[in-house]
Amino acid sequence: MNLSNLKPAEGSTKTRKRIGRGTGSGLGGTSTRGHKGAKSRSGYSKKIGFEGGQMPLQRRVPKFGFKNINRVEYKAINLNTIQTLAEAKNLVKIGLSDFIEAGFISSNQLVKVLGNGTLTNKLEVEAHAFSKTAIAAIEAAGGSVVKL
Repeated sequence: MNLSNLKPAEGSTKTRKRIGRGTGSGLGGTSTRGHKGAKSRSGYSKKIGFEGGQMPLQRRVPKFGFKNINRVEYKAINLNTIQTLAEAKNLVKIGLSDFIEAGFISSNQLVKVLGNGTLTNKLEVEAHAFSKTAIAAIEAAGGSVVKL
């Protein structure tokens, strides 16, 4: 065996179909595209959502509602989560950096503290928003609230 007699394994290669090269090839004429219609023409590409002329789904289904561009999305963190975090790390002041470090939020998320659970430690809690019950529970435990 040398470079002059190397060839691919039997059945591993196929000859390419030479479409549109005359009727003698068997692939001339319509060039495997069938007869007439948009799909037989050059430059054809189906529009997204096109259903063959039938009224498309996105036009059949009615529109409703709207997207409020002024909506502010908060990540909710409950008091019981803050309590466990404070106990685990012996914290007196809990801020955004602690929530990010613990993996509760990412750096670009806003935080709202909700009043689910109980708070026993005296903590200074820092967040973007607080519910009324959360503020009452934090202040009842002797802590303070810092809005960012």
